[in-house]
Amino acid sequence: MAAIFQGVGAAAALSSLPSNSFDSKNILFSPRRSFSVRKAPSFVVVRSDGTMNLDLNPKGRRAQQFIANAVATKEDSSAASSSSKPGHELLLFEALREGLEEEMERDPRVCVMGEDVGHYGGSYKVTKGLATKFGDLRVLDTPIAENSFTGMGIGAAMTGLRPVVEGMNMGFLLLAFNQISNNCGMLHYTSGGQFTIPIVIRGPGGVGRQLGAEHSQRLESYFQSVPGIQMVACSTPYNAKGLMKAALRSENPVILFEHVLLYNLKERIPDEDYICNLEEAEMVRPGEHVTILTYSRMRYHVMQAAKTLVNKGYDPEVIDIRSLKPFDLYTIGNSVKKTHRVLIVEECMRTGGIGASLTAAITENFHDYLDAPIICLSSQDVPTPYAGRLEEWTVVQPAQIVTAVEQLCQ
Repeated sequence: MAAIFQGVGAAAALSSLPSNSFDSKNILFSPRRSFSVRKAPSFVVVRSDGTMNLDLNPKGRRAQQFIANAVATKEDSSAASSSSKPGHELLLFEALREGLEEEMERDPRVCVMGEDVGHYGGSYKVTKGLATKFGDLRVLDTPIAENSFTGMGIGAAMTGLRPVVEGMNMGFLLLAFNQISNNCGMLHYTSGGQFTIPIVIRGPGGVGRQLGAEHSQRLESYFQSVPGIQMVACSTPYNAKGLMKAALRSENPVILFEHVLLYNLKERIPDEDYICNLEEAEMVRPGEHVTILTYSRMRYHVMQAAKTLVNKGYDPEVIDIRSLKPFDLYTIGNSVKKTHRVLIVEECMRTGGIGASLTAAITENFHDYLDAPIICLSSQDVPTPYAGRLEEWTVVQPAQIVTAVEQLCQ
């Protein structure tokens, strides 16, 4: 059943609101393998509730054990919401920077390394100003050699530091895959527990706006198969900061996936210190008819589709899984037991993607609660085209999500 939805609604493809906050015409390709956004006196920002405005001055709880008969209630769903609380507004990349800066102030062992992370401030300005504040040894510019500086970060973690390794683009970290798989994920085990590897590997990824195939890769599933590594994906400024801080305090290696089209997303976050649980999903919208599981940029495609579905009389429950490894089967399981239908929406590839693993986990643990086959909407198994219209067709769009829910609920 899932296969029939690969192309449904493609001709009526709708772009997500966060996508409009990123202008591909502002991309510069330097002689190095980087790309950055031109600084302009004003630019469009998109809030996490979907509203847009012109910004003239750009500036946990522990995961619970699964309870067999428990069902998530609507009152439990707003734990991560902060829109009604006092605080300050930040863009997502600024929230990442604030979380990193706070942890560097709190713990002198935290350091950063990567290409252009120093006085340039990183390809998307996540580390802007940190070299001036903390010095060149704690914010270390490296040569264009991902395998080398990722290995150096792993070695630093083994000696007691808490390094953050930035990949200028997640696709470039394929050059460091040997270090990440054979060392980062395994050394705690192969050393008999003598070493811990408290390292955070982070960077931009996902399908951008006509960035071409090599800069539009979704590599979550590549790293998901590596034992010993945790993986999280941020989708809002609130959880970007909270996940960054939690990852830096973890004793495990953590890969933090950021989406290139969400950096200009704006949200009000609390002034007080907080962290997000690395193993906990977020209930975005409680509902009764179908469970929609998603993460990263697809969260906004799903919420756009949810407005149409509500108008059509459906009540979808939307969960941002956030933790890509391990899955939060407590939250997911409770939702499945309530709705009995599951739709997975991802930007990862269809073959061997996050959705495939999630489908297997749900089938194995909650098959008896399903009243319909699980449907997984994923990106097409092709290199991302440069042409804008073709690029849209390779990624799941809101119209396809609406059609899939209608089929599931028949």
